[in-house]
Amino acid sequence: MKLKRLLALGIASLVISTSVPSMASAATLSATNLVNTAKNYIGTPYRYGGTSLKTGIDCSAYTQLVYKKSGSSLPRTTGQQYQQGKSVSKSKLTTGDLVFFNTGGKGVSHVGIYIGSSKFIHASTSKGVTISSLNDPYYWKSRYVGAKRPASFGETAVASKPVAKVTYASRAEIANVVVKSLGLHRTHKLADFPDITPKTPYYNEIMAAAEAGIFNGNSSGKFDPNSALTRSQMALVLTDAFDLTATTASSTKIDLPFKDVPKGYYAEEAIAALYANKVTSGYTNGNFGVDDKVKIQDMQRFMDNLK
Repeated sequence: MKLKRLLALGIASLVISTSVPSMASAATLSATNLVNTAKNYIGTPYRYGGTSLKTGIDCSAYTQLVYKKSGSSLPRTTGQQYQQGKSVSKSKLTTGDLVFFNTGGKGVSHVGIYIGSSKFIHASTSKGVTISSLNDPYYWKSRYVGAKRPASFGETAVASKPVAKVTYASRAEIANVVVKSLGLHRTHKLADFPDITPKTPYYNEIMAAAEAGIFNGNSSGKFDPNSALTRSQMALVLTDAFDLTATTASSTKIDLPFKDVPKGYYAEEAIAALYANKVTSGYTNGNFGVDDKVKIQDMQRFMDNLK
């Protein structure tokens, strides 16, 4: 578990250092900046129907504001927010999901933003913007209704006409993070990849990752340090580094629901391991995205689910 946490922190550092936007846009919406934005308003007073950070804000105006500041949008009221997005079970909550409660005995009446570790941030009537526990036995646990993942947040299929530049994680960067996080070192003098020299950034880390069997060359024997990982390749890396298996707790092998992962596919077992361990549920269109490049934002979400 310690190694898992170290690797998660290493990947998170990569995400933060390589995805700082020059200007706000819908493409910048990620778990990290959403939570950071939400926490900026802790202590803001509550006011029913309020939309002002100075005079007071209510719960749905707060979630709407946080999403807007993060580059996306939500409707104004709690009821409208509850009617949108994809329903998410409590066991599969991820950072950024909206969580809803019945605080008045007449259906959904309160909303907050899940920030991980069974915590959510919200504009409460008693404390204003604050962080609370979903499992609070004295109040929130018994009033929990459900959760929604807004369509503008989470894993989505790559659009045919991207509206902004997308940042991908390169093979060399990921090799560097994995090797340093796991404390690996180059111990054998293996032959270098033809496109790797001692002057290549992360040279020793690339070779250490290759020795550990975490990374391999392509069909031409090259490493391609600057190319992005596909989601299939990422599945192989993560399952190897985290020793994940494609079985449930009852040791029953699972059936994959992804339409684009055929039987016998080279990464089928690794993809199944991610799915079995609830690291990913794939795209909303039923695909895993076997050949899609791994976006920085998606890598953060995978690492959040591995913690």
